[in-house]
Amino acid sequence: MRRRIDLVIASAAAVLLAGTAWAGSVTGTVNYEGKVPNLRPIKMDADPGCAKKHSGPAANEMLVLGDGNTVANILVHVKSGVPAKSYTSPSETVVMDQNGCQYKPHVIGLMVGQTLKIKNSDGLLHNVHALPEVNSSFNRAMPASVTEFDHKFDEAEKPFKIKCDVHPWMGAFVAVFNHPYFAVTAKDGKFKIDGLPAGTYEIEAWHEKLPAKTLQLTIEGDEAQTADFTLSPPQR
Repeated sequence: MRRRIDLVIASAAAVLLAGTAWAGSVTGTVNYEGKVPNLRPIKMDADPGCAKKHSGPAANEMLVLGDGNTVANILVHVKSGVPAKSYTSPSETVVMDQNGCQYKPHVIGLMVGQTLKIKNSDGLLHNVHALPEVNSSFNRAMPASVTEFDHKFDEAEKPFKIKCDVHPWMGAFVAVFNHPYFAVTAKDGKFKIDGLPAGTYEIEAWHEKLPAKTLQLTIEGDEAQTADFTLSPPQR
């Protein structure tokens, strides 16, 4: 009787394991190596309404470094190896705010069909001008009375710029994916990509000015892999 029970349990476990989709994760840190450029702060004197929102010139967001030269605003994503299937877009809305006459956050990743909500928290006139090459572009004025609008992208696309025609220093970057395997670093340079099925992947770390870096790794099952990147200025 005991042997029969053991066989039943073993059979049930085998069925359960066969239906389990093991998934791994990738974590890492992005660092900067090289001479740190002397970036000019952003002067907003051309629009007194913008200037009043800061105690002085605003920091340039082209290169944002943390302790130990970790890097913010790095888009880390799976560039190749993603299983060919349809991925459901998240119901969560991604928010980009115009706050202090700057786009917050500076770099955004979202999925095809996911809602991007663009807000105007400044109470000033802005103009949101998106410059994709694959998706349809848009150019929308946002006076103080227009506090937000929603937009969805229909196609996957590499990072493209969004700018403000009223305030030329304003710029941000948006990337659209047909899969969920991407992340954007904060000032600590850290990222995590979850839910990767077994396979071999090419991972890319992208920055708006620094040359991108890629590496290859293999996920064999329910495991955590580490992928650290070091970005440097282009060699001359």
